[in-house]
Amino acid sequence: MIRIDEGRVFREIERARPRRVVFTAPDGILRGVRELALRVEREFGVEAIVLGEANWGSCDTVEYLANLLGADIAFNIGHTGSLDRLGRKTVFVDAFDDVSFEGVLEAALPTLRRYGVIGLATTSQHLPALQPSKEFLESRGLVVLIGRGRGLLRDGQVFGCEFYPVYDIRDRVGAFALLGQSMFHAVGVALSTGKPTYMLDPYLNQVIDVGEEAQRVYRRAVLDIFRARDARTFGLIIGLREGQLDLLSARQLRDRLRKHGREVLLIALRDITEDRLAAFRDIEAFIQTACPRLSTDDHFSKPVLSVPQAEALIGLWEGKDPGEFLLRAHWL
Repeated sequence: MIRIDEGRVFREIERARPRRVVFTAPDGILRGVRELALRVEREFGVEAIVLGEANWGSCDTVEYLANLLGADIAFNIGHTGSLDRLGRKTVFVDAFDDVSFEGVLEAALPTLRRYGVIGLATTSQHLPALQPSKEFLESRGLVVLIGRGRGLLRDGQVFGCEFYPVYDIRDRVGAFALLGQSMFHAVGVALSTGKPTYMLDPYLNQVIDVGEEAQRVYRRAVLDIFRARDARTFGLIIGLREGQLDLLSARQLRDRLRKHGREVLLIALRDITEDRLAAFRDIEAFIQTACPRLSTDDHFSKPVLSVPQAEALIGLWEGKDPGEFLLRAHWL
């Protein structure tokens, strides 16, 4: 069960005495957030608004919307990181899952023993399980490493586009094990490190080799680079979600594309979808600087490249092999 750190919310409200607050969270815990918002109204007399839009992570802060709604605090639920707050109004609130990993760890032992040294990682909601899982595996004779956190990441934590704790120890381990039911994050670990990666699903008690799925994602990413090779017109998309807005990178890429004789149009979008891109009929390919996982995980009828893919494309124009362009700690 997901347990939201309600005490943090209550302490912040008692400290700041807001008139109105907003909550944003992943879809999977919106029910718990709804109950929390109603409790805040009952117990504190504070108006609470739950944002119904999709929330994609700690990069998806909503201070602009909080200002628009006249809210004093924007609670970002479920995206734990090294910071407790960001900007003027954003407060990060933990939401941890108390599911037991003992069963799936036991099931994983025969597989993991083949690799000698194991790197262990997880996502925000399972961080409390990281150290106990390490101790469990070590008590069964395995050597287990947890990489140090950097930036917003805590030790052993990965985001969808940020992999420092696993990338930094990739040469010291034989394989990685990701705690949790998230193929999305496990594939990212596999591609960013180039190592065998297993997803340890505590709900279905399954140990899943994600190598085949990682290769499928990689092949499609490569294919999109080659699909964009002969394009003459590019749409360069600037993400409008707060933590994804990177105008500087967009301008730098625009200038590099123009040096290679390409026509470039800057486009700003909050949600990068097939429907929105269809309006730009004359553009042959797109590059987006918002979220790299949109380009590797979603399907578009025209090429929509991430920053690493765009850099590989430019290298291709310059006679270089694309290489392992996703073998990096940060995909932005």
